[in-house]
Amino acid sequence: MKSKSVVIAAGILFFPGIAQAYIGPGMGAGVVAAVFGIVGSIFIGIFAVVFYPIKRALRRKRVAAEAKETGSEANKSASELDDG
Repeated sequence: MKSKSVVIAAGILFFPGIAQAYIGPGMGAGVVAAVFGIVGSIFIGIFAVVFYPIKRALRRKRVAAEAKETGSEANKSASELDDG
């Protein structure tokens, strides 16, 4: 009985008769824009979740390199002062 109801509902949904309605180009453009907006926001969200840890790792690496470079310059200038 349930499968018979599903088949009838599918037939009504997928094979409609004459539709007494008009969907203009504005409505179509709105639907396309909404779909692009939803898909775009999903991709931007995924990109943000993936990129944030990479950005933190690159920043840590850069800060460590700057600290190492600054530390070696400080030692170099201190040794030059001792020689003078």
